[in-house]
Amino acid sequence: MNGRSFIKSPDWLKKTGHTNQDHLSCLVAIMIAVIFPFIPGGGTSWAGPPFITDDPEPVEYRHGEFYVASIYAKDKDGQSGTAPHFEINYGVWPNVQLHMIAPFAYAKPNDGSTQYGFGDLELGVKYRFIQETDTIPMVGIFPLIEVPTGDSSRGLGNGQAQIFLPIWLQKSWGPWTTYGGGGYWRNPGDGNKDYWFFGWEGQRELSQEVDYWRGAFL
Repeated sequence: MNGRSFIKSPDWLKKTGHTNQDHLSCLVAIMIAVIFPFIPGGGTSWAGPPFITDDPEPVEYRHGEFYVASIYAKDKDGQSGTAPHFEINYGVWPNVQLHMIAPFAYAKPNDGSTQYGFGDLELGVKYRFIQETDTIPMVGIFPLIEVPTGDSSRGLGNGQAQIFLPIWLQKSWGPWTTYGGGGYWRNPGDGNKDYWFFGWEGQRELSQEVDYWRGAFL
């Protein structure tokens, strides 16, 4: 499975670098996932729900995933989100996945007008270097860069490139799967701070169509 990657909020919501934990009173992700093979004759695989925490499992070689999603966030200073953003993942080699999120962002501060436009582009590479066995978890890395393509003066981007360097683990037992990890966010910009992010999810398959999950992040 492939969990949701971490999307940064507009600049006016992330002065401490802990937007998704300390500042947000409401975070709703609505995802419509269409996952398909890019190579004719390939099979179909289904991705996991839109978690902030990720996992180490890349898309299968020569297969792809396409997501259309929206995020809404609100705190005491205003509202922000994406409407929508587009995510593409593709397995370029065995155990290696290329990743991109192209967001259309909006920002609605309480003391200003609503802004809408292209946000910061997210690029990444997921690499699984340890396969899961009966006793050993799957392990991988998934470095990300938030390219400052959004207009920071309008609250649609950070204004400077951000980098996330995480390591993720995953282990399954029957219908149960647990995965998580964390890493370091390099978060430059006026008033911003670098920070560590850690998260973990537990998930149980109730049927082929339904999963139940619980998670936590710091």
